[in-house]
Amino acid sequence: MSQQNNVVSIHPYFKVHAGKMDAFKALLPQFVARTTTEKDCLCYDFTISDDVIFCRESYIGAEATLAHITNVGDLLDEALKISDLLRLEFHGPAAELEKLKPAMSALNPTWFAFECGVAK
Repeated sequence: MSQQNNVVSIHPYFKVHAGKMDAFKALLPQFVARTTTEKDCLCYDFTISDDVIFCRESYIGAEATLAHITNVGDLLDEALKISDLLRLEFHGPAAELEKLKPAMSALNPTWFAFECGVAK
């Protein structure tokens, strides 16, 4: 399976609690520093709209996705003390998503199975 055929992306949306935006923003460089060490991370960045922070991230396969979640787990715990997880989506090939479901279903994500597209 080529890299393009097993890419998994995570789409978490965090609603930051009132007065906690600076504290959440202070975590962002730590998330990025940790993720920089992950060889199978394809992209990882944050965007902000008012009090909502979105993380755009993608990985080569379910295993790399789970490894990332383990790598930043303590930071994620800190972020969730000062925000609410508004929405969580996983996008990728059905076979890769199935590998994630046992570990991630408790977070009640929405699962999007790849249908078709262009990879360059």
